[in-house]
Amino acid sequence: MKSKKILIAALAISATTMLALSGCSGGGDGDVAAKAPDHLSGTVSLWHHYSDREAEVIQSVADDFEKANPGVKVEVHAGQQDTKITQVVATSSNVDVMITNVNATLGTLCKSMADLAPYMKRDGVKESDFQGIFASATAFDGRRCSLPTTSDVYGLYFNKDLLGAAGYTTPPRTLDELEKMAVAMTTYNPDGSIKTLGFNPLIGFQQNTAATMGASAGGDWMKDGKATLASSSQWKDLITWQKAFVDKIGYDKLKTFSAGLGDEFSANNAFQNSRIAMALDGEWRVAFIEDQAKGLDYGTAPFPVLQGSGQQYGGGYASAADIGVSNKSKNKEAAWALAKYFASDTAAAVKLANGFKNIPTLKTAAESPDLEAPDTYKTFIEASKSESSKSSPVTAIGSTLTQTLDSFWSNYQTGSGSGLEAGLKKVDTDIDNALSLRGAK
Repeated sequence: MKSKKILIAALAISATTMLALSGCSGGGDGDVAAKAPDHLSGTVSLWHHYSDREAEVIQSVADDFEKANPGVKVEVHAGQQDTKITQVVATSSNVDVMITNVNATLGTLCKSMADLAPYMKRDGVKESDFQGIFASATAFDGRRCSLPTTSDVYGLYFNKDLLGAAGYTTPPRTLDELEKMAVAMTTYNPDGSIKTLGFNPLIGFQQNTAATMGASAGGDWMKDGKATLASSSQWKDLITWQKAFVDKIGYDKLKTFSAGLGDEFSANNAFQNSRIAMALDGEWRVAFIEDQAKGLDYGTAPFPVLQGSGQQYGGGYASAADIGVSNKSKNKEAAWALAKYFASDTAAAVKLANGFKNIPTLKTAAESPDLEAPDTYKTFIEASKSESSKSSPVTAIGSTLTQTLDSFWSNYQTGSGSGLEAGLKKVDTDIDNALSLRGAK
């Protein structure tokens, strides 16, 4: 799912609001028949942002739906960025069903999506069908815009050989332990430059974002529609910890080392070629290692938590994909049937998870014997079930929410470490202003 990773930047909130749909209202839904049609027919379009191998997986599941419903033709539009899907859905009836990223787009898309609650009630699709944090995909302001589908959970990857050489037999459970172990495992060249790094703490390095790192502290993101970063002790403590970690190794050394590493999604990935001993990454890395670094002796674990923050060990940052129906669709019953199939059919959900190597959000899929789940992958399935897993709020400004903090944090880690509270207050103000502007449109 590397095409999605750039879009996923958000902060942690409670599981009860993880997939809470952005408040939006409006017509366009129409009446829902009391009984589902005995026979579906017509053409429906499915738009999504996946490409290459992942697009082939989507097409395969769409083909299976057509076989089960021979009267329906599914026209798949692959490689469509979420921003384009949002624009087309809002202005035309060319999109019937769309798969997008919840955190980045749902707050904007919701008003253009059909309310699925009546269809779910009629056809027996329940919130409780979906597991862990994804089960909280509930209606917001009386509107259910979408269903969760195969998604992501983040955790810690660790090189067993490098840990063992430093005298460690188990991965860290707290950030203080992570830092101590990482410093011990970092080695240097004769000129003082980094040779092997225990863990790269830089925000902006690969999957290190405010969202993914933030889940380790569980700090509040918003309250009553207002940003609350500056008033959160968890955020201040987390950023202070990260800044001190960067300073201990040296920002310039870390930047130079990072610049000399291979592409994140290539066989020259720094963790896969043992340049980095521990890394924050998503469950999809298991598939990359199986394909590109078969000899790597590694393990996976929940990402460490900030001691004293109140955050419980065992979860992780979760990022959801969702599937919904356009309220402009001219064939809503067939469109709903397709969305329901992708989200709630066990065989389809297993096929998606096996093909993407992502986390199945459907409980029956996560428990299916057909799910390809080595122990390193099961870590992430278990984390997705944990009540301590966190995700990001859905808002009308999408990824702007987290990009605002990412921008501040990336700059803050380069400086003296002063001005943290003032900087977070400005982040709050910038987010609130962006939300106000969006609400005024």
